[in-house]
Amino acid sequence: MLYRKLDVWQRSRQLSINVYRGMSICRDFGFKDQITRSALSVPSNIAEGCERKSLKERKHFFAIAKGSIGEFATQADIGVEVGFIPRDVGELWQSEALQISRMLGALIKSLEQ
Repeated sequence: MLYRKLDVWQRSRQLSINVYRGMSICRDFGFKDQITRSALSVPSNIAEGCERKSLKERKHFFAIAKGSIGEFATQADIGVEVGFIPRDVGELWQSEALQISRMLGALIKSLEQ
């Protein structure tokens, strides 16, 4: 499967795993569900895009992944501020989200050329 070779998929997969592990003790189940879903959406949509045949479909799923990483970064920021996520962990997650967002932007741009 092509997506397994992509650095952006590997990094977003690891981030999702870290989020699931980091949020395992969170008692706010609504927040926990939302942040884990947005994190999981990123590698899932990258994989789905890679499995699509048309370039238009690939770009569409990569764009969804890019939106999901923005959603996740916002949730991580809020999670830090309300005390659900330790500041150092939240900042690390947000930094990784920014890098993944940039990687997705470059991937989408490469498909447009």
